[in-house]
Amino acid sequence: MKVLVVGGGGREHAIAWRLSRSPRIQKVFVAPGNAGTALEPGLENIPITAITELVAFVKQENITLTVVGPEAPLADGIVDRFRSEGLRVFGPTQKAAQLEASKIFAKAFMQRYGISTANSASFSQADAAHRYVDQISLPSVIKADGLAAGKGVVVAYSRDQAHEAVDYMLKNSKLGKAGAQILIEDFLEGEEASFIVMADGQHALPLATSQDHKRLLDNDLGPNTGGMGAYSPAPCITPELHAKIMREIINPTLSGMAQENEPYTGFLYAGLMISPQGDIKVLEYNCRLGDPETQSILMRLKTDFLMLIEHALNQSLDKAEVEWDRRAALGVVMAAEGYPE
Repeated sequence: MKVLVVGGGGREHAIAWRLSRSPRIQKVFVAPGNAGTALEPGLENIPITAITELVAFVKQENITLTVVGPEAPLADGIVDRFRSEGLRVFGPTQKAAQLEASKIFAKAFMQRYGISTANSASFSQADAAHRYVDQISLPSVIKADGLAAGKGVVVAYSRDQAHEAVDYMLKNSKLGKAGAQILIEDFLEGEEASFIVMADGQHALPLATSQDHKRLLDNDLGPNTGGMGAYSPAPCITPELHAKIMREIINPTLSGMAQENEPYTGFLYAGLMISPQGDIKVLEYNCRLGDPETQSILMRLKTDFLMLIEHALNQSLDKAEVEWDRRAALGVVMAAEGYPE
């Protein structure tokens, strides 16, 4: 069969590479792909990004399955469009993808279903946000509501930093539409971990644990980025903690989405903060595999990735068995000088 992977990052390279290892797949197209996928045997880059053109390409090439990598096409409704055309696609619908596309939506959702997260307030006016900053304890976290490619979060250790972040997003519109509304959150202490599952609307299959590193410089210094590297497994996720995350975070998220008549199918990523006492709070949801976590996770996957995706599309993930390489995997990101500014 032929498969399409939508996206052009390191994550999509890892997805396409792992899928190409399936004995049932003859070719993996990557749209638009990158310089790495161009060199990978069994993969072919297709210079298409528009959803309408992707639909036409899938029909023309008789592609059996499409896997969506990045958040932007999910937020634009690529899954809804493919499904309406009778095409098999793995990813959440546009409404379900609001868990990532709107941090304010995600916050309200977590409060509705008792999922633990940091206290926060939302703002669309700079003046009101500045007044709030003057009253709160520091450090605090300022987040753009919309998709900002991993660059919409500022951890402010001083009031000046917090005021600057408010102006950057609300007053100077440096993040455009993504920063038209913001959240100001309590700062959470602890260890951060990425917990990623595959979901079929009812069941969740947890993938190998991983940790990524957001700060630009060594020793957790410098600005936040889209991720400077990752490793798997994450030693901080003990078996007890793993069970607790499934019980208190993942399962309530899936049952909440089902209750809202928007069953969640696709990859679901919970960015977690684990306190020294073992309390878990959700920092954010992503509606896709993490980048750069995917690179480390899929390095360790021994089970046929295609089979797992088919289980998810057939709502039979509870019957899926997955095997992982016991060795650790590590990925390091090379970034252009001046990143992320």
